[in-house]
Amino acid sequence: MSHFDYEGFLKTLTTRPGVYQMYDSAGGLLYVGKAKNLKNRVTSYFRGSGLSTKTMVLVSKIADIQVTVTTTEVDALLLEHNLIKEHRPPYNIDLKDDKSYPYIYLSSQDRWPRLALHRGPKRRKGEYFGPYPSAGAVRSTLHLLQKVLKVRQCQDSYFRNRSRPCLQYQIGRCTGPCVGLVSDEAYSEQVDKTTLFLRGKSQELMVRLADEMESAAAALEYEKAAERRDQLAQLQQVQSIQGIEGARGDLDIFAASCQSGAACVQVLFVREGRVLGSRTFYPPLKLDENPAQILEAFLPQFYLSGRQTIPAEVVLGVVPEGSDALAQALSQQAGHRVSLRSKVRDARARWLQLAQQTADNNLSSHLSGKQTMAGRLEALRTELDLDAAPTRIECFDISHSSGEATVASCVVFDSDGARKADYRTFNIKDVAPGDDYAAMQQALERRFKRLAKGEGQLPNLLLIDGGKGQVAQAISVLAELEITEVKVVGVAKGTTRKAGFETLIDGDTGHERTLRGDNPALHLVQQVRDEAHRFAITGHRARRSKARKSSTLEGIPGVGGKRRRELLRHFGSAAGVSGASVQELCKVEGISSSLAQTIYDVLHSVEE
Repeated sequence: MSHFDYEGFLKTLTTRPGVYQMYDSAGGLLYVGKAKNLKNRVTSYFRGSGLSTKTMVLVSKIADIQVTVTTTEVDALLLEHNLIKEHRPPYNIDLKDDKSYPYIYLSSQDRWPRLALHRGPKRRKGEYFGPYPSAGAVRSTLHLLQKVLKVRQCQDSYFRNRSRPCLQYQIGRCTGPCVGLVSDEAYSEQVDKTTLFLRGKSQELMVRLADEMESAAAALEYEKAAERRDQLAQLQQVQSIQGIEGARGDLDIFAASCQSGAACVQVLFVREGRVLGSRTFYPPLKLDENPAQILEAFLPQFYLSGRQTIPAEVVLGVVPEGSDALAQALSQQAGHRVSLRSKVRDARARWLQLAQQTADNNLSSHLSGKQTMAGRLEALRTELDLDAAPTRIECFDISHSSGEATVASCVVFDSDGARKADYRTFNIKDVAPGDDYAAMQQALERRFKRLAKGEGQLPNLLLIDGGKGQVAQAISVLAELEITEVKVVGVAKGTTRKAGFETLIDGDTGHERTLRGDNPALHLVQQVRDEAHRFAITGHRARRSKARKSSTLEGIPGVGGKRRRELLRHFGSAAGVSGASVQELCKVEGISSSLAQTIYDVLHSVEE
């Protein structure tokens, strides 16, 4: 048990609601919790029996407890959420998901409204449908709508500059509003039908299509009737897959599963009776929490960040202890009443059962993957003769096009696989084009100088995508920073440059070795190396694209946005500005003779 004088502390505790913070001897925050009754809740940690092993470890580390009394349990929940979000205590469940969910956006300010994927603040005029669990789910829906209802999805800049129909029109996925091949009335009808579908009113839409099919057949318009028939068939297929018969409303469904010290939370998104998709989370268990405790910790982090839309109804596999306070907090956040339910019937019951089955299956697969990962890490330990299996692997790679837009990547893997939140890219500057050694040195210095100061976590194993030269750069950087506890291994492609024939270079000895193609250690190295390569290429392409899209006028001292517009308006293009003399530049409003000379000198030095 802890050396903390808990008996004396407990005598002073109030029975009012509030938040308690547990600290270790070094002043580090261990755990944040809320309670309806502070005295009863904190006392439960110091009982003689019934505590899990993990909770006993936590209690043994407690050197101090601080409490904050709140007026209500709701205030305690909100304060707990803010403290967890700010401090990330090691014994609290951490959602680790800061991404906003995507929506389908339908513009309203255009003569010919457009459908598009949207993520972020809703600033543009129009209607937003969702949220969807992923961008893939949005694209799938947009693809269906493109085939069935044919509302345009092209960018406005592309749409405005068309002189003839594009490929989408040729393959029957657009009606060609850009060149006037569809009337305003007909296009407006397409938009209305699209809105009905996205609002979940599929039944109303299908009745409307059936009526149009019969009317067209009666009028001997067989092509139109066939088109409506095909639209009906596609929508019926979608509806049968989603299983939405008789269901209405917006709701999120949560199911939690625990097994072998791991947890899975499955979220099912339903909007207007239509299943939009699901999302899976694997929050790490810190204190052997049960499903109710997991959901109690998970839901505030999921909703109270302000990034997610809160529906009027939230269905839970099991209702947590503080459900009333949580419902009040969610209602305050959403601006409307939010109910938490676990006893549901009909479609909601089937959805809940589906979510629970999915959570159970995903957790089993996740545990199987972790076991595979553990086996690979152990094999890598054996092959590299390490004292213990690595708990954190970092891999660096360099990407460029003939020296242009050089980018270095750093990817991170641990016992759970890829830690994408820890990925980093480095835009390499002030090195000779194509000098991979210097680029690698710069990236490693920028990465490890911070780690040497105690910022972040050092890896056990550092993989370098390259040969002896790149490995030497890594060894040099670590030696200069006096970092000795990191093992460096180079991953060279080998003479054949084929997968399975990689050469591993030991940074300590320079010894080279190849592994059998069926060796799990090699499979892990390949996976990490390929991910670093992919991430580096992605960063390089983004930097190169940005550079090529930027105007040559940008970065000229004294030339801001207004003057760039005046120059382009006067000369017609950036090329026209480049070809102008100093005297011609002076004729532009706002351009003095000295500034004209500066513009001329910069542009011609760039050309040279």
